[in-house]
Amino acid sequence: MADAAGHKNARGVIAAGAIGNVLEWYDFAVYGYFAAAIGRAFFPSQDPVAQVLAAFGIFAVGFLMRPVGGALIGTIGDKLGRKAALTVSVAAMAIPTFLVGVLPDYQAIGIAAPILLTVLRMVQGLSVGGEYTTSIIFIIEHAPANRRGLIGALGCCGAVAGILLGSATGALLASVMSEPALESWGWRIPFLLGLVVGIAGVVLRRHVQEAPRQESKGRSPLLDTVRNHGPLLARLAGLSVFNSVGFYLMFVYIVSWLQFADGIAPAKALEINSISMVVLLPVMVMMGWLSDRYGRRPVMLAAAGLGVVGALPFFWLMHQGDVALVLLGQLGFVLAVGGFLGGQPAMMVEAVPAEIRCTAIALGYNVTLGVVGGFSPLIAT
Repeated sequence: MADAAGHKNARGVIAAGAIGNVLEWYDFAVYGYFAAAIGRAFFPSQDPVAQVLAAFGIFAVGFLMRPVGGALIGTIGDKLGRKAALTVSVAAMAIPTFLVGVLPDYQAIGIAAPILLTVLRMVQGLSVGGEYTTSIIFIIEHAPANRRGLIGALGCCGAVAGILLGSATGALLASVMSEPALESWGWRIPFLLGLVVGIAGVVLRRHVQEAPRQESKGRSPLLDTVRNHGPLLARLAGLSVFNSVGFYLMFVYIVSWLQFADGIAPAKALEINSISMVVLLPVMVMMGWLSDRYGRRPVMLAAAGLGVVGALPFFWLMHQGDVALVLLGQLGFVLAVGGFLGGQPAMMVEAVPAEIRCTAIALGYNVTLGVVGGFSPLIAT
């Protein structure tokens, strides 16, 4: 009975931690996938590339808010508890996501449209700056020491599932709607549906308990982190470079790239990405499990090495225009990025003292993602 209750509680903790990641990354994925339609709706221009650049520019602005959000939500997590931080972050994502879906376009309200879109993306950037890191901390703190890699990887699956859900939603809409309807109003549907995921996140998180931990000693976690743990912040930031570039180029920007560079139809590009994301899930879980058995460092170094050595041949395959070769090339990146992500959450959590854990990991992780990950699609375009 006790074992059954423990397993049920573990499932509840993982679900509560992962649900916010589903929403956060669903929204960011949908925005990336529908960047062309959003660009035409909010940024008047005769050049379609300029419209996509403008849309991804707003995407990057949201990423620049991530370190600020990480500091804010991380401080809440260290001072008031992980649950409080996670509740704030999921609400701050769900409401703006819904509002993007109902926001009038440039033709209706002029310059106010891109300004309001920018404000909403900034609020979402604040939210996502604390959600992912706080959620993986939350679930790993509940895990036994010999399963932190596996449990952390399962938490990552929430983020990947959000990307997958966004990709699948886009593919479904592209297959059942005409292109003019999708461009005109169909792209708004996924943003409206995000509110449902947000409500589910709030409900799930109300019924889980905090893990026992050392409380903050009255000091500001942010000041303590910045003043006394600079080298630790630098290591956390460096640890996030590989997955920042790989993840956002390969699973967010790639759909637009396949359309513009290879001439692949939108529905087919989304289908390729959806298949790759399905494969990414078990890769991450297996690599997290392997990191529990053989150590974080060997597994992550092997994955990063594959990404560096295989980058040119993988990109060559993806630039051939043949759907099978494109998928094969992306699956190569799946092994590299998934292998690295599988062990990364546990490595970060184990490296940081509990009393500053949310703040330090959020800052180190999001500085890199805000600068490197957020601007990767813009630079690549």
